[in-house]
Amino acid sequence: MAPKNYAAYLVKAGAIPLEVKPAPYTAPGPDEIVVKNAAIAVNPVDYTKQHGGDQMFTWIKYPHILGSDVAGEVVEVGKGGEAAKLFKPGDRVLGFAASLDKRSAGAPEGAFQHYTVLRSYLATKIPDDLPYEKACVLPMSISTAACGLFMREYNALQYPTSPLKSQDKKPAFIVWGGSSSVGCSAIQLAKAAGYEVIATASPKNFGLLEELGASQVYDYRDPNTVATIIAALKNKTCAGAMAIGNGSLEACINILAAVPGNGRKFVAQTTVPINPAKMPKNVVKVMGVMLGFLWWNVKISLMSKFKGVETKFIWAPDVIADDVGKMIYQDFLPKALASGEYHVKPEPQVVGRGLESIQEAMDTNLRGVSATKVIVTL
Repeated sequence: MAPKNYAAYLVKAGAIPLEVKPAPYTAPGPDEIVVKNAAIAVNPVDYTKQHGGDQMFTWIKYPHILGSDVAGEVVEVGKGGEAAKLFKPGDRVLGFAASLDKRSAGAPEGAFQHYTVLRSYLATKIPDDLPYEKACVLPMSISTAACGLFMREYNALQYPTSPLKSQDKKPAFIVWGGSSSVGCSAIQLAKAAGYEVIATASPKNFGLLEELGASQVYDYRDPNTVATIIAALKNKTCAGAMAIGNGSLEACINILAAVPGNGRKFVAQTTVPINPAKMPKNVVKVMGVMLGFLWWNVKISLMSKFKGVETKFIWAPDVIADDVGKMIYQDFLPKALASGEYHVKPEPQVVGRGLESIQEAMDTNLRGVSATKVIVTL
């Protein structure tokens, strides 16, 4: 008898709130597991789809189950494939739920339900002393960071190791927006790959970034920070950058354009200066916002070409089709978590319990958080 499943559905374009109702239980394929979720996290991409409607991720069919971050217990393992070699029922895991991607099965792979189908190569066993609500901070953030750092079409850095790599002269890597969940992962992954990390954040979060391994941290609001980082890189090789937050892409382009030597002049981008969830209702104002966004794209394109710096927006689910996903979830993260070398940061902000709390969590995230990730327990 299959377990009874419930989900928080996005029933149609723009539907608010999510609708909690029974959902099918989907058995795993050969390279899949089913996890009974104990905690889930929300991300900006979730409210972007909810508020943006059919203007965003047009391939999604309704009713749909959003959500990318899960942590819980394995209840079923697919037969005849790799999953049975890696997991067994009862294992405590975290995993990346891939329902937003065109290559996924859609709703069965969404996080906002009691039972989620995960691809076995995008899941990791977690230590017994790591609470589920902390573990579910990681999947989307580490997937996004790994794409931007290691995939060939992004910064193509060397892979991280556990134990951490050590070398005498380390190339530098820039993480602008280091206190975000993606930034916390990017700092640790880049350090584990043998790079010196130069990061930005608000002064109140400097200590956090230094704890995670950043060698130098600067205030992203300080107008002198770009010049200061350029000066700090004077005698270093720069391996690239990751831009997180409004204004970060322009700052990173200016830094890399001014850095001498043969380093990588590439910025992996996580943010665009438009939020569908905060679009004005007035049609004229909407047109103004869209024209401003189009101009921003033109400006970035011209700026990149003129300054000789490449940029590319990160799509985290690309780990589905790249060996970077397996490298992170199977080769690196289990050892790094077990040894304590990898810190699960930022801290979770639990806003409620049960599927009915997910909409509140999404609304909380939309209002903005700092150095934390919004979580719901189940």
